[in-house]
Amino acid sequence: MRGVLYVTKMKRNLKYSVLEECMYQTTEGFMEVRIQHVTFSKVLKGGETLTHHARIITYVDTRKYKLFSLLTNDMESDPNEIIEIYRKRWEIELLFKQIKQNFPLKYFYGESANAIKKQIWVTLIANLLLMIMKRKLIRSWSFSGLATMIRITLMYYVDFYSLFNHPGKTGKRS
Repeated sequence: MRGVLYVTKMKRNLKYSVLEECMYQTTEGFMEVRIQHVTFSKVLKGGETLTHHARIITYVDTRKYKLFSLLTNDMESDPNEIIEIYRKRWEIELLFKQIKQNFPLKYFYGESANAIKKQIWVTLIANLLLMIMKRKLIRSWSFSGLATMIRITLMYYVDFYSLFNHPGKTGKRS
């Protein structure tokens, strides 16, 4: 897997050797970021030793008031960039969770790779359209509530914005 970079949360029981360590502090003297260059070694069945070089970036999350340690094999990028990559990873996890909850792909309509890709793209597009619609609505809806209502009313001719902004009103359609 050469050429693949990773960023992950550090496991507590992981054994490693520190080769080099550097700590940056705030003007008040508190730790801002600590960077450790480390190696992991594992002896394989044939007696050969496998060694892996990585960096541990430890930082204080000022929003959560917690200390986080990230493990990465990216030896070049700025530590703040690594921290931001990890934060973005959680946004992607939340997107996947939202899609799995509201658009369950219990089975695929085709067996070819192309058919599966198309079904996934349609799901992503539907999710994006619902997110845009949710932002434009005046009335507050949960994403799952809006997705359910769209599913129910999808085959009817209705003005969605009027229906979802004023669901109790009936009358002429515009």
